[in-house]
Amino acid sequence: MSWIYLIIAGILEIGWAIGLKYTEGWTKLYPSLITAALMIASFQLLSMALKVLPIGTAYAIWTGIGAVGTAILGMFLFDEPRDLTRVLCILLIVAGIAGLKLTSAP
Repeated sequence: MSWIYLIIAGILEIGWAIGLKYTEGWTKLYPSLITAALMIASFQLLSMALKVLPIGTAYAIWTGIGAVGTAILGMFLFDEPRDLTRVLCILLIVAGIAGLKLTSAP
């Protein structure tokens, strides 16, 4: 169950990272409320996963999911660069996440 918590926490991290863009410096009420709620939920699920998973593994995977998802959504939502080097770097992060999962207990 801890891996499920961690994956959901990572997905929520993507949500709040993208949400930060829409808060416009926390000046927009509804995007700010949604972003704050996603942050709280993401941290809560991460903390639940940490009851079982090692901190180094869980934190790296949580931030990796967030980084990859945010980078990919940034390409589509905000027209960020989509060059080959950027995509290869994202794939390296994915490989690191997979490696950590494969070499971790629970």
